[in-house]
Amino acid sequence: MKLADIGLIGLAVMGENLVMNMESKGFTVAVYNRSTEKVTNFVEGRAKGLNIIGTYSIEELCKSLKKPRKVMMMVKAGQPVDDFIEKIIPYLEEGDIIIDGGNSHFPDTIRRTAYVESKGLLYIGTGVSGGEEGALKGPSMMPGGSPKAWEAVKPIFQAICAKVEDGSPCCDWVGENGAGHFVKMVHNGIEYGDMQLICEAYQLMRDYLGMSNEEMYEVFSEWNKAELDSYLIEITRDILGYKDEKGEAVVDFILDTAGQKGTGKWTAIAALDEGTPLTLIGEAVFSRCLSAMKEERVAASKILSGPAVKFEGDKKAFIDDIRKALFAAKIVSYAQGYTLMRAAAKTYGWNLNYGGIALMWRGGCIIRSVFLGEIKKAYDKNPELTNLLLDPYFKAIIDDAQAGWRRVCAASVMSGIPVPAMTTALNYYDGYRTARLPANLLQAQRDYFGAHTYERTDCPRGEFYHTNWTGEGGNTSASTYVV
Repeated sequence: MKLADIGLIGLAVMGENLVMNMESKGFTVAVYNRSTEKVTNFVEGRAKGLNIIGTYSIEELCKSLKKPRKVMMMVKAGQPVDDFIEKIIPYLEEGDIIIDGGNSHFPDTIRRTAYVESKGLLYIGTGVSGGEEGALKGPSMMPGGSPKAWEAVKPIFQAICAKVEDGSPCCDWVGENGAGHFVKMVHNGIEYGDMQLICEAYQLMRDYLGMSNEEMYEVFSEWNKAELDSYLIEITRDILGYKDEKGEAVVDFILDTAGQKGTGKWTAIAALDEGTPLTLIGEAVFSRCLSAMKEERVAASKILSGPAVKFEGDKKAFIDDIRKALFAAKIVSYAQGYTLMRAAAKTYGWNLNYGGIALMWRGGCIIRSVFLGEIKKAYDKNPELTNLLLDPYFKAIIDDAQAGWRRVCAASVMSGIPVPAMTTALNYYDGYRTARLPANLLQAQRDYFGAHTYERTDCPRGEFYHTNWTGEGGNTSASTYVV
């Protein structure tokens, strides 16, 4: 019997397309699905005549694999992953590899890596981005877990992933245990931010400038030919140009309530855990939450008032300001995402290759864009770069965009049009470039009501002081504060 190079569990759209991708690159794939009729339908239909082996039990799947066995799960995140791990382990031997290709939360991957390794096996948690088209034609892949497993799966993963212009694969080893799923989580958070920024640009053009879908289609078409060239700008152009059989724009009939699967929320929570200001992605998550309050918003719109929306000025110039605001805020979003990855790398002991991560995101994934090539250059040039905003290339862009960015945010506030992501990005930029923030007063307040102490500007860092502000509190301090 011919043995397969890899086995895959879970024949939903992503799983099926990954299998077809692997087979097209010369690999033999064994497949299994919990509802076995899917296996039959797949091998007798779409996969008929191909090097794809249908199996009807996990035992049969594992017996059909070359050693070291590689079993990839494309199943729903959460308990189903743990359940399948327990079912797979009895049929594997030392050195065999279990791979989770779903959107698992990184702490689960840390736990699972330790557990699977305790059984003498190896584990990989890999982010897979690009949707169903990416899975079929070449996704971006972000694997992490047991380092010894990488050499065994590298030929398969790098064959099936997307490639950039010079042929470099959009897949490389990220780091130990949960590093791969952490980087995928940050990718998804940045995706939330990018989408929110584009939606704010759209609302400004639609509600402030009074532009038609056709006019906005032309703007996004132009934007996609320059520095904003990206998958999300491209599909926004296509959506604005799409009409149904009646000749009506479908986008105008879609209810304005955004869904979410939770990965943006995970990113924001991770940032809070690390004490890292991930303000733009946080606002993007909250904007989706606010959009979901549709009935409440409709009721509020009949009671609460705001300024009249009226644009007066040069429309073409303001559209260019929107472009600059979108690009500058996008840079802030990536800067914040990279700051979070740096903080987590210290916490979890990961040795992340930040330029390599930008390369992994250059193709195949939802946030793919030409802009990522510049991020790779920035980190290749300075692997210790503390913040993307400090790189000369990105500093120059911000310098050029800043006036337009501020005009857009000011006009939005004065007109009552919400642009939470653009404005919070500007607030972060202004806060980051401010040498003296008002936190001295905040720390005095904390010391006043809770004796939490403070540091002084005229004394070395690490020395803590307490003031008896009322004359009644005594001189005993509660504890030092955590910076």
